[in-house]
Order: sequence, then structure tokens, then C-alpha cells
Amino acid sequence: MQRLKTRAQFQATMAGETVARTAHFALHRQALDAGGAAAVVPEPGAARAAAPQLLFAVPDVWLGAMVPKRWARRAVTRNTIKRQIYSVATALEPQLPQASHVVRLRATFDRKQFISASSDLLRQAVRAELLQLFERAAARPSPSSRAPA
Repeated sequence: MQRLKTRAQFQATMAGETVARTAHFALHRQALDAGGAAAVVPEPGAARAAAPQLLFAVPDVWLGAMVPKRWARRAVTRNTIKRQIYSVATALEPQLPQASHVVRLRATFDRKQFISASSDLLRQAVRAELLQLFERAAARPSPSSRAPA
């Protein structure tokens, strides 16, 4: 599994479809073409004559995690959620299609229920919801596997 690193990779993936949602998370997916690239963009800051660079050089499962400060104020909470996202995705990698994926936190976890920023209770709740998210995404076929109409 490859990790998304650049802003362009995240933007290209977010431009794809939302394949699953839960109360706190959304999963976005962008199918890769046969060569493994979703899009070709010029390298930032390079001259216009420079050769374009592939966003996704390797045809593999690509994953990124977006946990905004708006929904998780403390860094320890954001890091805990990101670790759970990557852990669950790694465990379920064989079920994921070769595409780029972004798991996005879209709502806050109630601070009254989860008092500690990195409690075991929060980890279990995040993990359970991520399993549900990936289960819903697996039930929905990827755009590249759908037959053309």
C-alpha cells in the first residue's frame, strides 16, 4: 500500500467519487488508469517546458488520511485517528481495488463521551466505524470494475 503525500494527489482523489460514509468518516476513491496514473500534472514550480509528472507512478492501492483540526482539535487525537485509519486499511488492503483512496474525518467525536484525547475507548470507536466504512466501500464496486453501459 502506498501513501498519498502531495497536495495534488489528495486533490485528484477528492475529485473522485465518495464511495462510503459513516457518522464521522467519508471514503473518497479515484480509479487509476491502466498505467497507474489518475492524472498527469506539471511539477510545481517547474518551467512550463518541463516534462509532466505522474501523480501515481505505481499501480497499487494508494491511501491518504485527512483529519482536520476543525473536527479533532488536539494533535494527539488527530494522530490517533490517522494511525487507526492506516492500521485498518493495511489489514483490509487485499479487499481494496487498485485506486487512490482518502479517508476524511467529517464530524467530531463527542468530547463528553471521549474525555481523553487518545483513550482506548476512542480507539475502539474509531476502529469499529472505520471497519464499517470499508465494509460499505467493499460492497460498492469501483468505477473501473463497472461494465460500460
